[in-house]
Amino acid sequence: MRYFVLATDYDGTIAADGRVHNDTLTALKRLRSSGRKLILVTGRQLDDLLQVFQPVDVFDYVVAENGAVLYSPASRQSKLLALQPPIQFIEALRDRQVSPLSVGEVIVATWHPHETTVLKTIRDLGLELQVIFNKGAVMVLPSGINKATGLMAALTEMKFSPHNVVGVGDAENDHAFLHLCECSVAVANALPVLMESVDFVTNDPRGDGVIELIDLLLTSDLSAIDQQLQRHKILLGTKENGTELSIHPYGSSILLAGTSGGGKSTLASALLERIAEQGYQFCIIDPEGDYENFANGVVVGDAEASPRLAEVMDLLEKPNENVVVNLLGIALQDRPGFFAEFLPSLLELRSRTGRPHWIVIDEAHHLIPSSWNLATLALPQQLKGIMLITVHPDQVAPAGLSLVDTILTIGKSPEQNIRAFCQTMGYAVPKLTPQTLKTGEALAWFCEQEIPPFRFRIAPGRIEKLRHIRKYAEGELGKDRSFYFRGREKKLNLRAHNLTLFIQMAEGVDDETWLYHLHKGDYSQWFREAIKDDILAESAETVEQETHISASQSLNAIKTAIEQRYTLPS
Repeated sequence: MRYFVLATDYDGTIAADGRVHNDTLTALKRLRSSGRKLILVTGRQLDDLLQVFQPVDVFDYVVAENGAVLYSPASRQSKLLALQPPIQFIEALRDRQVSPLSVGEVIVATWHPHETTVLKTIRDLGLELQVIFNKGAVMVLPSGINKATGLMAALTEMKFSPHNVVGVGDAENDHAFLHLCECSVAVANALPVLMESVDFVTNDPRGDGVIELIDLLLTSDLSAIDQQLQRHKILLGTKENGTELSIHPYGSSILLAGTSGGGKSTLASALLERIAEQGYQFCIIDPEGDYENFANGVVVGDAEASPRLAEVMDLLEKPNENVVVNLLGIALQDRPGFFAEFLPSLLELRSRTGRPHWIVIDEAHHLIPSSWNLATLALPQQLKGIMLITVHPDQVAPAGLSLVDTILTIGKSPEQNIRAFCQTMGYAVPKLTPQTLKTGEALAWFCEQEIPPFRFRIAPGRIEKLRHIRKYAEGELGKDRSFYFRGREKKLNLRAHNLTLFIQMAEGVDDETWLYHLHKGDYSQWFREAIKDDILAESAETVEQETHISASQSLNAIKTAIEQRYTLPS
């Protein structure tokens, strides 16, 4: 299920002339009986609302006074989300003959044409207040308070993400909270300016329009209007014809495959960065600690301590927390078992909240291996919002590959990964030609569409796995990932297990040894495959191709390239 919450305005939306018809109320109850939640978001004062709408307990929460008051019908407790404007402001409006004038717990409201007097009074008193309009109503609230902030307070209490909410309204003051929702809807009687800004407009007005929306939610979870939701798409890059290539944030399942050092980490990091920027929650299962300094996630576990499931799940209960589950502290042979134990908890959380929106499984050929007994692994037949990252797609269990609808492949002979996927799954192999990708390019194939694989240029991320004071700069890379200065005659065996030691040793080796590795392309290869930094590797390749450069010049150039991307200890 994608939409777990319906947030609705009151007047002009579920209510006509201030009253909710029985048919609308019945539809609201049907929606709630499906397991979904209801939030009422209104500009009315709470006391006024409770008088005109007695069955308010059909809602889980009420956001009143245009975002300033939060009320729980179950507990009958209310909470102010802001302070009331100062009493001198209210007295000044009365002195200036502003009438009618209503004063709530926070909100101060009147009607057109008094907005000019209200604005002049705010200016004369030097107050930090805002004026919000609603079909002739003039509402005054503290700066920054609106229906969106009130809805967010309710969702925080309920531990839901706005990305699992559909909102419906009819007037100017509904813009803010509708924009916050994953899907925004206007009823047919809404103001034209609101209709132009939402994702969907109902055929019917007011309560009948809300009934129409509820029926769509119950029958299809709004899948019929998925293609109209373009606000949240996730950019992948640019096609060869210059158009943007994006994926939908919901309903996609990705296989990201490619040779080691080919740029998988760069593409995955850029994609996850954009997912995080839009507020979608993700959980990365990270067997080798490659994301231990990823800026957009809280890391649980390290090389010394295995992650605790309770801690991971406590973090994921918070919609705004992304989690990286670092498995370095778990023995290699025990990692698939840990994943098999962990996955049901993730799926249970999804069944309750729709989160995490993305489950990312790095080294998928190890965590879901084709050779492993999958009887204990609870992989549903359909699982969207999953990303499998692997060097060996043919070594991933078919149960995992069967979830995939999008393949992104990178590195040398990228078309071979598509062929391996199809052969493992018994699919017809699409027309493929040998591909030589340029740096920063990838091959995409949407398996369920009748479009052949095509190349695109990856849109780089802005932070790219936080390249500052991390394990590559001063940590301990394993022996198989360290750099060894050996020289032409293999007389040396100097191991650099991070970039700091690499520079120190480079400054100490003789010119012949330095140039030997330079001309072989060893430095760019190490940066790409062990450090997993394609940009640094490209800088080193440029230096390596300078055939007449001296040892000291090339050393300084590569040292500068490292220092520009990493903060090294002084």
